[in-house]
Amino acid sequence: MEKDMEKAFESDHGAQRLPGEADQQPRHSIANDLEKGCDSPADGQPRLGDSSASDTVTLDEHEAQRGPEVQPVLVRSRSRSVTRDSKPPVPSPEPSSGAVAEKDPFEVTWDGGDADPMCPRSMPTARKWLLVVVTSFGSACVTCASSIYTSSYAGMNAEFGSSNIVATLGLSTFVLGIAMGPVWSPLSEFYGRRPVYLASFLLFVIWIIPSALAQNIQTMIIARYFQGFTGAAFLSVSGGTVGDLFSREAMQGPMAFFSVAPFIGPSIGPLVGGFINSYADWRWTHYVLIIWGFCLLVALFVFVPETYHPVVLRNKARRMRKETGDDRWYAPIEKMNKSVLGTIGYAVKHPFVLLVSEPMILSLNLYSAILLGILYLFFGAFPVVFEGNHGFNLWQTGLSFMGLFVGMAIGATFAPIWVKIRLRLMVKRQQELGAAAPVSEPEYRLPSVMVGAIIVPIGIFWFGWTSYASIHWIVPIIGSTVFAIGTLFVFSGIFTFFVDTYQPHAASVLASNAFVRCSFAAAFPLFGVQMYHKLGDQWASTLLAFLAVAMLPFPFLFFKYGKWLRRKSKFAVSS
Repeated sequence: MEKDMEKAFESDHGAQRLPGEADQQPRHSIANDLEKGCDSPADGQPRLGDSSASDTVTLDEHEAQRGPEVQPVLVRSRSRSVTRDSKPPVPSPEPSSGAVAEKDPFEVTWDGGDADPMCPRSMPTARKWLLVVVTSFGSACVTCASSIYTSSYAGMNAEFGSSNIVATLGLSTFVLGIAMGPVWSPLSEFYGRRPVYLASFLLFVIWIIPSALAQNIQTMIIARYFQGFTGAAFLSVSGGTVGDLFSREAMQGPMAFFSVAPFIGPSIGPLVGGFINSYADWRWTHYVLIIWGFCLLVALFVFVPETYHPVVLRNKARRMRKETGDDRWYAPIEKMNKSVLGTIGYAVKHPFVLLVSEPMILSLNLYSAILLGILYLFFGAFPVVFEGNHGFNLWQTGLSFMGLFVGMAIGATFAPIWVKIRLRLMVKRQQELGAAAPVSEPEYRLPSVMVGAIIVPIGIFWFGWTSYASIHWIVPIIGSTVFAIGTLFVFSGIFTFFVDTYQPHAASVLASNAFVRCSFAAAFPLFGVQMYHKLGDQWASTLLAFLAVAMLPFPFLFFKYGKWLRRKSKFAVSS
């Protein structure tokens, strides 16, 4: 039973999705079985040259190599369509002895691949991009809410009589709430993305209200946790939207746009919050979030339909039953024998099993967690550096975070370069093996991590040792830009490496990564300001840079020895 649940659960959800996570994930489950009908040519033949995670292996070939543990749950047959004026097609006769058995002819699938009018990928391109923009802004809103709060410390502390350390707990509890996000994602398997979008974002907006009206710091800290927890539901589900709407061949542009949103949000939070708190009461920090969130909630309700393929097929089956009067039509999701509680329980347990049993997962999770922890530590360090050394006021300190914002944006533009490098490595491997097509290995996702691992400590050293009052303020800001570029390189490479390496378990691996990352991001701000005051700007930054240097060898080691480690693993793909 647990193995069946594993195969179905790992299909399309389970983690807060960040750059490259969501839609390069191979899906070996009911969800994959349904969606592939919309991702394949109408004749049902596999596409040649598909650059998915299993580049040179078709789904059936890959499953055969993996063995019975991850065999697809369903076998597809040709799709059918029924209109109001048509009659139900006559089921095919039973196959003769020795013939390959066909699937139940009343199982509803896509008609003509992407051309099916009910398939989300048949939407006009402009509408699909509108959905990507709306969900991306939703992700940015949630992550922006984590950091915009830091700009309200002065006014809030004066009213509540609290200290900066106590106020920082509101940042930490919010991020801890986000760490719990993966437990929400199984709900989309049963109810679809749209109900989870609307319910979670409504709760997210509602939980901002106690923060705006809080009369003491205790209320603020508790409300902030539930903001993060409900907002995490949106983050954990929204990543799959791009894959719902675009085929793999057309995914690069929209995925690059969507992937940068969760990183842009924390970068612009202090910038926006600095202006708000310079010219208005600190409570307007939360009022602005309520207005922003409400506008996005309306946009989600008006513009974003259901896009999760299994649920859309269920809607199609219901329509066919109504139009034809034949109750035999059904969608595979209607035959699903899983429980909500059982699936959620698996979503909670399995990420920790992988975390403690896989050295590559543990090492790279720690690496990405340290980098996100440093990013959130900077929310306290920047005021120390720029207000203390350069005399910045609140809104000017907010502008200093533009370096991080620009760095994230620049880092996102390098995505096509990593694709080209990977293709070259695949061709080289093809020539070495004499294969008929380029051969992919999960380690070919790591060059961006290797470059980022070198850039990150350079950026931190640059920021720290140019933070003297005698050096122009733009110089440390440029250092923070370099750090942000390297950080995005590392994150995007780690996520796609995990998806390729742990294909049947990718959702759980990414869930473990989200939990570890957010735990570090919650802890680092609690000691960051004291560390900068105690050690000084230069040596505090040096300590952070040394942490990054200590993790630097891991991507190089895994690039060289990753294949050997995969052969030793019971969870990773071996080839």
